[in-house]
Amino acid sequence: MTTVQPHQTTGDHARQAEIDAARLLLDRMGISPADLLAPSRPRAAVPTFTEYVPRVRQAVGEGTRRVYGSYWNRIVEHWPHRRLDEITATDIRQLVEHTKANVVARRNNRGGRSAAEHLISALRCLYRHAEDDGLIDPGTNPARKVAKPRRLPSTRQAVPDARLAEIHQAAATTGDDPALDTLLLRLHVETACRRAGALALRPQDLDPDQCLVFLREKAGTVRWQPVSPTLMSHLRQHATERHAARAGQLLRYASGRPITRRRYDHLWTRLGNALPWVAAQQISTHWLRHTTLTWVERSFGFAVAHAYAGHTDGGGDGSSTSTYVRANVQEVAAALAALTGEPHPLAGAVDR
Repeated sequence: MTTVQPHQTTGDHARQAEIDAARLLLDRMGISPADLLAPSRPRAAVPTFTEYVPRVRQAVGEGTRRVYGSYWNRIVEHWPHRRLDEITATDIRQLVEHTKANVVARRNNRGGRSAAEHLISALRCLYRHAEDDGLIDPGTNPARKVAKPRRLPSTRQAVPDARLAEIHQAAATTGDDPALDTLLLRLHVETACRRAGALALRPQDLDPDQCLVFLREKAGTVRWQPVSPTLMSHLRQHATERHAARAGQLLRYASGRPITRRRYDHLWTRLGNALPWVAAQQISTHWLRHTTLTWVERSFGFAVAHAYAGHTDGGGDGSSTSTYVRANVQEVAAALAALTGEPHPLAGAVDR
């Protein structure tokens, strides 16, 4: 217990205690009294959206630019001369409603919910960079105060076997490059990879001895994915015949030019013309991922399907148990062998 000296009043003692506490706090924060006396540095001028959006474009990856690019364009068109610190949450909500009202109507349109979600995400990305650059304070970030619309359940589902056979048949008998299109479909059915994973595939990513391909997908995730010996043979043949450099893109047109996402768009448009149900349901490459992963989950359980999909969230149930039930590549290979009906060199080494 602290004793108050005769010459020191209770008020003086309390003030000294406050000073000591403040000094301790400043010391822990790494701030000296001299720092407090130094003149504060002026904050950089807050740029307009026209000035700032190009800077953010250069600071993000290609995937982010592709997803948010059109929304950033819309933001610049709507607020070309407004500064980032002039926008309020109400302004953002008004722009969201304007975007929903003017979204391009498609067969699978859900009232502009997806456009609204992407617009808010694009604004949050911009303002997150503005916070990091010291242009605005987190507490004044208007994009944080606008909630995204609740996502509705996806309409995608597994494609029945008979329908899947129709898709393969149509791809093999129509178009200007059936060999490429059937290879694409088989690659996605066997690996359940996304389009970005297929487009990033290189000849050096093939391991023919173990029948594995190295997939690089969104958010920088990577994995070795088993493929059948037949698919491996066709991938290697494709790379050789179309002169794909070892470190270059594997999937190419007959001319040797690398394919792009447009090949997928043209493929599904053509399949929709040949198979009206494909166009009616808006079937896409991602439906193949649903198809394979649904079959794997039903046949081999959630842990194997989780690994097959290349998910890295630990298991999806949020519990510590998921740490101990992760499937390995041998179990994924066993599922693939059952799916394709072909033996796989890793499928016999499953640990139980």
